[in-house]
Amino acid sequence: MRKALTMIGILALTLLFAGTTRLLAAEPAQAPADTAIKVTQTDLQALQLRLDSLKQEISQASNYAQLEGPQDRLQVLMVDIDRLSTALLPEQAQLQAQLEVLGPAPVDSLVPGTSDIATQRTALSEQKNSLDTTLKALATLKDNAKNLLTQISGLRRSMLESELTLSTHSLLNPAFWSPLFRPSADDRQRLQAFMAQVGESAAAVWQPGQRFYTVTLVVLALLIWTVGRRLVDRWMAWLCMHRVPEGRLRRSSLALASVLATLLATGIALNLLFYACTHHLPLPSPLTTFSEEFEKLAYTCVLITGLSRALLSTTHPSWRLPDIADPVALVLQPFARWLAVALLVLVALVQVASAAGMSSQLLLAGRGIAALTITVLIIALLVRTSSARRSMAAAGDVPEAASTLAGLIYTLASLAMVASVLALLTGYVSLARFITYETVWIFLLLSGFYLLMQVFRDSCEHFFSPRQASGKALKELLGIGDRRLDQVETLISGFGRAALLLLAVVTLFVGGIGTTLGQLASNIMAFLGGAGLRQFNIIPGHLFNALLALVLGIYLIRTLRRWLDNEFLPKTDMDPGMCASLSTLFANIGYALVILLTLSALGVKWTNLAWIVSALSVGIGFGLQEIVKNFVSGLILLTERPVKVGDLISISGVEGDIRRINVRATEIQLSDRSIVIVPNSQLISQNLRNVTLGGSAQGVASLELVFPLDIDPEQVQTLLYEVYCEHPTILDKPAPFVRFSKLTPDGITLTVTGYVASPRIVGVTKSELLFEILKRLGAAGIELAKPAQPQG
Repeated sequence: MRKALTMIGILALTLLFAGTTRLLAAEPAQAPADTAIKVTQTDLQALQLRLDSLKQEISQASNYAQLEGPQDRLQVLMVDIDRLSTALLPEQAQLQAQLEVLGPAPVDSLVPGTSDIATQRTALSEQKNSLDTTLKALATLKDNAKNLLTQISGLRRSMLESELTLSTHSLLNPAFWSPLFRPSADDRQRLQAFMAQVGESAAAVWQPGQRFYTVTLVVLALLIWTVGRRLVDRWMAWLCMHRVPEGRLRRSSLALASVLATLLATGIALNLLFYACTHHLPLPSPLTTFSEEFEKLAYTCVLITGLSRALLSTTHPSWRLPDIADPVALVLQPFARWLAVALLVLVALVQVASAAGMSSQLLLAGRGIAALTITVLIIALLVRTSSARRSMAAAGDVPEAASTLAGLIYTLASLAMVASVLALLTGYVSLARFITYETVWIFLLLSGFYLLMQVFRDSCEHFFSPRQASGKALKELLGIGDRRLDQVETLISGFGRAALLLLAVVTLFVGGIGTTLGQLASNIMAFLGGAGLRQFNIIPGHLFNALLALVLGIYLIRTLRRWLDNEFLPKTDMDPGMCASLSTLFANIGYALVILLTLSALGVKWTNLAWIVSALSVGIGFGLQEIVKNFVSGLILLTERPVKVGDLISISGVEGDIRRINVRATEIQLSDRSIVIVPNSQLISQNLRNVTLGGSAQGVASLELVFPLDIDPEQVQTLLYEVYCEHPTILDKPAPFVRFSKLTPDGITLTVTGYVASPRIVGVTKSELLFEILKRLGAAGIELAKPAQPQG
């Protein structure tokens, strides 16, 4: 345990040392936070020189790849300009506030310019004017950098199009290979000059007094890349195993931890190697360009191996996230390392030729070999994977479940490799290189975002689980049940994964193979903060305010509605139907206001939503008119209240009690406890019978009985009248009565009628009265008339 803690301490010190050494190698020391930053004319000239050198380098670029480095350095220059401008803005505001306190200079003064206030005003005005001039110069530099960045984008686009459509010698043509085996004298001379620069840089760091320092840094970088990476991987795996609860979250956390450990060790090792080469003298321009490109390539290769190891997980199959069978995972495992090694060696050689300024024929030959090697590896991977699945099916083993996305990826990769082979055979080498590189980039993109989506889904499932402490706290805080908490988890997980999927699509267009994580983040932020969002005046910083307004608004409405339903409305004299209508109306208006408040916090301008309103008007005219009509009818029902919750109504042959009035439809509960959903517009436009609208509606319990002709009518009348009068639910006023309805050859028809307090108890009352009447008729020996038999 002590050894492990010691190694962790050494690793932490290494992290701190690596972060500071790269900073010292790249930028000068920053001023203290409480010291005002001074931007002199020399600083402005230095920024202008950096911009001019980038312009010169861009003008000399002859291919697409040579513009990547200047574009990255131009973005760094823009960040430096923004940092200086941001640091000067508080000082400008402070000077303006001090001048406003002193006030304007008086027009007529007895002793002009001699008072202390006048002297101080003059000094402050000079400082502010100088600061304004500096800020204007920085703004001009930034505008020039933006214009240059736009020009670079257009130039890269045109160069890429020209390279992709450039037709050279085919791989089958010996002229394609001649620049590699018989390079020109100019190429040999440029390569010798490049290697001479490498030798000079190596000699500079191998001078007496520098050797021990250089060897220490290189050895430390190698130890971190080998031993340190394994220690960090094991330490993060230990954290996941012992600190993350058992389940899907632990499995996805282990995969993410493996990738992060690999990236962390790679970043530290590369920083140490860079500092070992530059701690004495800076690298020449060709070597600087090569080091930047090689850093991107190293990160790409590390991501390939790290993501493959994390997702395949051949040593621990139970940790594997995707549904891949063990034989298929074992087949796929070595291809990631082979692909990473091939990219690292072949692309690095091409980068050396590009940094040395060698001929375009030689560069195309190198790119062709790299594209051919990657194409062969990917084709072999696809063939071996298909063969492994067929072998499993022949052996009776069940392969992984078929997936539409996996089949689509397999098909697209196969088509891409066929296109790459055809491009190489027909002489379109740059097109083949583009296809193979984009295929690798899409693999990295899909794998990385698949891992992030799994981690996000498992994190939401754990955080909102009612069995966890976080889920229990949310239930108590929001006052919701397990089912509603599960719905919240599903919504947040779905929206989060949809956002990640959208971010993956954005990344597909703003990134590419050889893009560092920092460049990718800056490109994504530039894309998301671009003109598309500015049209709606949406600022990424306002997203948190909008989300906070939405969550707090919904929570406040739910809390107030519970207070209305449970505390305030029950203490009023309003009936339950009126209380339910008021509660629903309050919730609908509240949610509408919350939506408006959220859009306002988001910074959406209503003038920019005119096209949405126009589209909605067209949609309402064609397909949404019924929904809008029911919505307006629902508002009328809640305000005018021709019917309310609890009323007994009859409409279109449906009779029952109103259970709930929603915005679009009304729920009517029938006598068999089933629910009929009636659109609100029908309750407004059709004839409706509201039995309980007056509040004093009575039910009529009427029975019609047929007796033989030989009975005593007065005896039967008295018996029926007494049964009705003795029943507890029959009202005294109006009093029940018996009526002689009909006299036919079949018998005498008597109708007895009584009134009950509510129409809802008519059926039960009539049933009880019939039982009692039949009982008393039987005791009195009186029978009901039998129906006449038809004549045969």
